[in-house]
Amino acid sequence: MTLDREQTQQEELYCSGCGVRIQTEDVQKLGYVPASALSRTPLICQRCFRIKNYNESSSITLNQDDFLRLLTHVGSTESLVVNIVDLFDFEGSMISGLARFVGTNPIVLVVNKIDLLPKVTNYNRILNWVQRQVKEAGLRVVEVVLCSAKKNMGFERVIEAIEEHRKGRDIYVVGATNVGKSTLINRLIRDYSDLDAELTTSQYPGTTLDLVRIPMDDGSSIIDTPGIVYKHRMTELVGKKDLMKLMPDKPVKPLVFQLNEKQSIFFGSLMRFDFVQGERQSFTFYVSNALKAHRTKLEKADALYEEHRGVMLTPPSLEELELLPPLTKHTIRVPKGKPMDVSVSGIGWIKANSEAGADLIIHVPKGVKVALRETLI
Repeated sequence: MTLDREQTQQEELYCSGCGVRIQTEDVQKLGYVPASALSRTPLICQRCFRIKNYNESSSITLNQDDFLRLLTHVGSTESLVVNIVDLFDFEGSMISGLARFVGTNPIVLVVNKIDLLPKVTNYNRILNWVQRQVKEAGLRVVEVVLCSAKKNMGFERVIEAIEEHRKGRDIYVVGATNVGKSTLINRLIRDYSDLDAELTTSQYPGTTLDLVRIPMDDGSSIIDTPGIVYKHRMTELVGKKDLMKLMPDKPVKPLVFQLNEKQSIFFGSLMRFDFVQGERQSFTFYVSNALKAHRTKLEKADALYEEHRGVMLTPPSLEELELLPPLTKHTIRVPKGKPMDVSVSGIGWIKANSEAGADLIIHVPKGVKVALRETLI
């Protein structure tokens, strides 16, 4: 089959692997094929090509509304739902309302990126913390598994848990972008699937989405769902260069500051932390080692930002900063009685170590999620 540019404009082409409509414009969207590859036989999209030839599942993204429609369909199937979240951005990567949409299907919660925590971390305490957070969120899961996809820590238990709970059913893998979903899909393909088997289409009513259905050796399927994009995560707002600085690639080194009230700390031009009122106390910042802190007095913070944003206060650059929403204030009152965390989605979190309480203001681009929670570490 030979297809020239004129022919492709006149007729719609479909991937012979997953059935999605072929397009050559956007590499991040379903059905992408380089224009130079349109003459291949059979014609398959880049995603299917990578799965079949490189055991690599690419990350396709989806907005929240389409994703929730997809989940509604999952509830009418008999499947195991594997939900992957990012421990470094736990609140930001949780799928709100997941329990309402998946029906009675069991959920295995895979908590990825434990390798980013300080090396002295007690993982049993982390597991207990996650279980409490999940319970508070009203999510009923059959098992929580901690792992690091990148470092291959805990992955054997992930596979064991999936096998134990799926009982021959299909596996739906769901998660936000950048949580490690593709790595798990690739591992499942390696363990359960014949890569030479033909991929099949899975089309759902009420949405234009086509999912990649990967046949397993026992006749069931792994259904790879596109990653959901949450705009409340800082990692969805910044450019690719700055994303690499926000997302740690090795264990974070906690930054501890002894602060008096009326002091501020900047992390580039992405976040400003104001200690407005409270006793002198220490705050521990769990952020990427690539982010540098700048400390100043609260009364000088506005002027410092105006003069040095995007220059001394980076990331992002001044040019990239113009593309971000303006900074907005989040007033946080840390109650007296026990240490608490303030999580900032896509950047990390701040632990207020004192039990004396504190009044804080967090400045982040408008829309980024800021939350007070039980301390993780």
